[in-house]
Amino acid sequence: MKFSLGKIVWTRAVNERVASDASFAKFVMESLGRHANCDWGQLTAEDKRANDISLKEGLRLFSAYQLNDIKLWVITEADRSVTTILFPEEY
Repeated sequence: MKFSLGKIVWTRAVNERVASDASFAKFVMESLGRHANCDWGQLTAEDKRANDISLKEGLRLFSAYQLNDIKLWVITEADRSVTTILFPEEY
């Protein structure tokens, strides 16, 4: 892990899907691990560079991952107190 994730939370919709779909639950945990190791997922090169700068400057970190038709976002707040896992439509 390259930075602190703080408290890990996810939305109700993510929670419901995790509870009912083991492969999705695995995808969530893998995505969280990728995020923690600075693999920003399916972002543009410019957004990945922005995250790299944000990591050094202590700003918010954002990652996007996709499994088939399921998109998932992972956001760590600038103060590293909370990491939120959500579907893009919940933002």
